[in-house]
Amino acid sequence: MNIFGIGLPEMALIFVVALLIFGPKKLPEIGRSLGKALRSFQEASNEFQKEIKREAEQMETSVKMQAQLEPEAKKTTQPSPETETEKASES
Repeated sequence: MNIFGIGLPEMALIFVVALLIFGPKKLPEIGRSLGKALRSFQEASNEFQKEIKREAEQMETSVKMQAQLEPEAKKTTQPSPETETEKASES
């Protein structure tokens, strides 16, 4: 069992030290508050990841739409051959 790079012997040592410092009555309260903090951090991390994915998908969609619109815009901005011959005959 390896959590955060800490093995079982290290976790046992940390538990014993915490038990000596805080006592058996305060230890469950500290564990609960630590669990709540980790859970809220995990929820915030998941929400951040979802937001990043959503933004990346929006950017991909807008790039695809822009790529589809650009060829049409180039077609409409080029002068037609008829217009060029009319200009040449006028001058």
